[in-house]
Amino acid sequence: MARMRGRKVATSRREGVNLHLKGGRYENMDFGGEKPPGVHGDRRPRQTDYGVHLREKQKCKRWYGVLERQFRRYFDQALAMPGNTGQNLLIVLESRLDNVVYRLGFSPTRAMARQMIVHCHVMVDGKRVSVPSWPVKAGATITFSPRESSQKLAKTGLDAPKTDFMPSWLQRNDSPLGGVVVARPTREEVPIAIKEQLIVEFCSK
Repeated sequence: MARMRGRKVATSRREGVNLHLKGGRYENMDFGGEKPPGVHGDRRPRQTDYGVHLREKQKCKRWYGVLERQFRRYFDQALAMPGNTGQNLLIVLESRLDNVVYRLGFSPTRAMARQMIVHCHVMVDGKRVSVPSWPVKAGATITFSPRESSQKLAKTGLDAPKTDFMPSWLQRNDSPLGGVVVARPTREEVPIAIKEQLIVEFCSK
């Protein structure tokens, strides 16, 4: 499974916003300060128009933990859908299984949710799914394997400190542990300030 590497706090500082890559930690840290990560200067350089568009795309990509080739596929998918391409892109990303497990509160980070899925702890409509990018549709039921290790992992994740609220398009169940996707994701409940139009302009060039 391809994955993002690098220092998580430095990645958030580079994007100027807390990407919640370390769960509920570092909530009071100033990620948008003038000093970027690294030793190459005490101030953020003045961004060009290209740089502004690039940073917006990188922020979105790192927020959801997807790599460049995968992100481009999602953009092409959003482009082929009717309606606003930028909003479609965010809805497609929100519908990923790893994001759904994370937003249900069973994992403190999306990276942890991906590990849970890859190790076959998560089930969709009663079937084990080991693909973090699995697109979850409205009406789908998310549960966990009846194995003791899976149930313990889900409970531990549920008790971990959280930063994101659970959106209205999800409903969590306590018995059995899991949840239901009651509707399609909405743009209004994406909990990060992303200017999706800049991403559309960048990827359309």
